[in-house]
Amino acid sequence: MADKTPKEPARVATRIDPIKEGLSPEQMHFIRQVELQQWKKKTQMLRTRNVVTGVAIGALVMGIYGYTFYSVSQERIMDEMDAEAKRTRLQGPKTGAN
Repeated sequence: MADKTPKEPARVATRIDPIKEGLSPEQMHFIRQVELQQWKKKTQMLRTRNVVTGVAIGALVMGIYGYTFYSVSQERIMDEMDAEAKRTRLQGPKTGAN
């Protein structure tokens, strides 16, 4: 069956102002240690997010760069085809229609 013993209420951390509370040096040291651990955890998450964003932006830039080279090479082919068509027209039969 279910245990009928009363449970302890959840302990909730409250914000305090260390300057106004008059904390002991040991308490201040503990607060600094906890803040440093939280800062390191947040920094690691930010670093990971920044790396992912940098890789995504780099991939986009490289894609645009590659597409630009591809487009320019296609334009050269079109220029060659135009030149060939021009030569063919010049070498075609001469009629008085033109």
